[in-house]
Amino acid sequence: MKNVRYLLATQRAAAVFMILTAAVSASADLKIVKQADGLAVQRDGRAIVTQVARVDFRPYLHPIIAPDGKGEVTEFSPGHHKHQTGLYWGFTRVNKRDHFHHPGDNYFKRQAVDVLTGSGASVSWRVVYDLLDAQGKPVLTETKTWSLSDHGSHYALDLTWSGRARAEVTIGKYAYGGLFLRMPWKRGIQGAAVNSAQQTNGAAEGKRAKWVDVGMQVKGRKDLAHIVIMDYPDNPGYPTPWRVDGQLGVGPCYARLGDWKISAGKSATFRHRLLIYTGVKDDDLIEEAWADHIKGAKNLAKRTPDQ
Repeated sequence: MKNVRYLLATQRAAAVFMILTAAVSASADLKIVKQADGLAVQRDGRAIVTQVARVDFRPYLHPIIAPDGKGEVTEFSPGHHKHQTGLYWGFTRVNKRDHFHHPGDNYFKRQAVDVLTGSGASVSWRVVYDLLDAQGKPVLTETKTWSLSDHGSHYALDLTWSGRARAEVTIGKYAYGGLFLRMPWKRGIQGAAVNSAQQTNGAAEGKRAKWVDVGMQVKGRKDLAHIVIMDYPDNPGYPTPWRVDGQLGVGPCYARLGDWKISAGKSATFRHRLLIYTGVKDDDLIEEAWADHIKGAKNLAKRTPDQ
């Protein structure tokens, strides 16, 4: 009997050790490598998220690789929407100037690309850009602070966007603009966008929701890759109306509710989390990530209050 108890205890200890070892190996080997036009987050020497940050072009994330390494889950400049660039932030009306459909052409100017936490279980970085008016003068300085945590079967990608007005800024009412995601949609592809109210595709267009899950069968996979974009209760207009287009491009859009302003010298802040996973739609995982997002963002707000 003692031998049986000893064997069971040994097996339990081994199982716990294997779980802990797997958790550490899945999340502790991230490293940021700076590049000429941005940076890459690597796991075991392979880039899993690339931040493109050219001097005179809108910054964006692409490619983002699925957590198991099989397939790119973002797309750059597809034929049906050439102006769209993976995962990015672009307003359609900044004092009537369109930074969504014009990623270059004297609309953006890079100010900084900074690595904040370069290695470990979670890494973080920051990009700072000026949005330019028609004369090439900065009208809004946007700062995007990103943090990536790798949990093996999924990633958590957190974003704090802050925009400081260099002059009086009006973001004009429009059906889309702000954070936006383009996944590699093709005609006839298996996929769906489902929001937190379980409204799907066109039924989710323009609806207010706390999150939207886009699941899609991308090249190199037999199952679906998912990206969930999450709103945050302190964001203006929460729960925000969402853009869900006919090719499953999605993004929250505060401007759907009307014009909004940032006074000269003042800032606006939005926080979002993206959950990236594969397989069948996982509502339990989404809700767990949502709860952790709310808790984490509240702690972040206490440490770095909005200016």
